[in-house]
Amino acid sequence: MSGREFEEVILLPAKGWRARVEDSATGAAFLCSLRADVGIGAGGAVAQPQLEFDMRVLDSIYEDGAKLCRIDMASVAPLRAKYPGVRVVPVSYCTTALKARPAVRDRAATGSASSNKTIFRVVSAVDGSPLPRATVTAFTDFDNGIGDERTTNRAGEVHLSLGRPRSVERVYVEPRANYWSRLVMEVSIRSNNVIELQPIDLAFTDCLRFFYGNAELDMGEGVKVGIVDSGIAEHPDLRIDGGVNTVTGESPHAIGDSGSGHGTHVAGIIAARGTPARGIRGLAPGVTLRSYRVFGRGKEKSTTWAIAKAIDRAVADGCDLVNVSIVGPRHSVVTNEAIEDARSRGTLVIAAAGNDGREAVSFPAAEPLAIAVTAMGRKRTFPISSAHRDEIARPFGEDSDDFVAGFTNVGQEVDIIGPGVGIISTTPHGYAAWDGTSMAAPAVTGAIARLLSKAPQILQMPKTQARAEAMSELVFRAAVRMGFGARHEGQGRIDLPL
Repeated sequence: MSGREFEEVILLPAKGWRARVEDSATGAAFLCSLRADVGIGAGGAVAQPQLEFDMRVLDSIYEDGAKLCRIDMASVAPLRAKYPGVRVVPVSYCTTALKARPAVRDRAATGSASSNKTIFRVVSAVDGSPLPRATVTAFTDFDNGIGDERTTNRAGEVHLSLGRPRSVERVYVEPRANYWSRLVMEVSIRSNNVIELQPIDLAFTDCLRFFYGNAELDMGEGVKVGIVDSGIAEHPDLRIDGGVNTVTGESPHAIGDSGSGHGTHVAGIIAARGTPARGIRGLAPGVTLRSYRVFGRGKEKSTTWAIAKAIDRAVADGCDLVNVSIVGPRHSVVTNEAIEDARSRGTLVIAAAGNDGREAVSFPAAEPLAIAVTAMGRKRTFPISSAHRDEIARPFGEDSDDFVAGFTNVGQEVDIIGPGVGIISTTPHGYAAWDGTSMAAPAVTGAIARLLSKAPQILQMPKTQARAEAMSELVFRAAVRMGFGARHEGQGRIDLPL
């Protein structure tokens, strides 16, 4: 057993998802012989004793196609040699495209004496009631990331290790739900440091509603949308048609929230059916909404395998649009194959460009056949006291109140820009206003759904590449330039009548 190194890899045919005998008869036969949860060689029960490869098949998309395997890396080269028509590609990991709060890189103080603790109390600006489970991040040296971060207790208090500063450069407060975030600059330390948060008015005109208003409930009817994400929680404003969990080892029926609330927020931007000010309304509340969960319970990362399988399932379930508010660090053959296959079967994949502050567009948005979405914001569509003001950055648009979000990635792959700063949507605990290309992508998906619902001649086309191309042309014809430049906005923002 010594010296072995097992890793998860994905086996693919020479091209596409499914093996073709004319491409590689031996490779096709090999893939067809593999069954999920059946070991080969010393890695498990011997199903094919004539094969010397030490691996176990964990999951499969098609009997004659893609397989997820756990393999002894010493077996990879012999496998390639014997079956040159089989691609062996690594599993890589992705995260949501939610803009992260500024991170503490170094703790500001040593020791744990109570005299070295700085206490902040977070309360509602309406009645002074304490707000538990709010994340407070304080910096004594913001540029160098020195400070502390903790979560408020039931009394709304947080005890931070900041040494003995007279003032704190920045304090960020991120509530659990139903309140705006807060950014306080140059905080003088007192014995009673209280930070008030403003509740979110669900009738407030955020950036999304500024450009698109509040949709009628039937807008988007006839269009089926798949959300490849962290699952969608049950919420009064959402109506979920079904879906599947593609996380290996989890129940395929577990399509609800995995713990982050991210997929629920994404879903609300597209399809929330609430009535302001008791709820919120998405861009296309009439769509058929489906949840494809690719994050395991409590996990912050998803695998490219789970994402690719989810896209494939969404296409097989008849989804016209698939939203992927997920980013990865590099090109993945398996997700690229999933996006290409979706296009060939008449489905568009809309993906978030990423939040690395003007870095290159992340994958899978950078894949050639994905619709890559960057994020914009607009002044006065969020409280100036909120942390969203951090994202006001150049370039500004032809209307100087419009700006490209400071966090967004940019590049030649960009297709469309969408509202992504201070976007109010649904969460498992109510409502929240979040930033990210995670929010911009579903804004674009919802806008496309609105366009498609008014284009039955496209929806009724056979589900082939031609249908997907017609959908893409419809999107770009509806885009208007905002004045940011092509690297930041691609063809611009989808324009819809209010």
